[in-house]
Amino acid sequence: MADDDGEGERLTARELARSASETLAELTGYAPEGVSAFQWDGETWLVTVDVCELRRIPNTTDVMASYVVQLDEGGGLMGYKRTRRFTRAAAEEE
Repeated sequence: MADDDGEGERLTARELARSASETLAELTGYAPEGVSAFQWDGETWLVTVDVCELRRIPNTTDVMASYVVQLDEGGGLMGYKRTRRFTRAAAEEE
């Protein structure tokens, strides 16, 4: 989608989330299960993608992980890191 101010193309939130999910899957081999956070930090997009790292029976004991994928404005990968591991059934307390 072209900007009215001539800065070029900006990706939508959906396109950025898709880019983060697809890139993470290619690099880690884990299929993304969802995007749980999306944030602009002033310089880059930070997209948190949740994946299943280890399937178990019952599936409520699957080992899940959250990865923060850092993207530039055009959706290019700047970096990524795993920030959390948890079981699928674990509720987060704040």
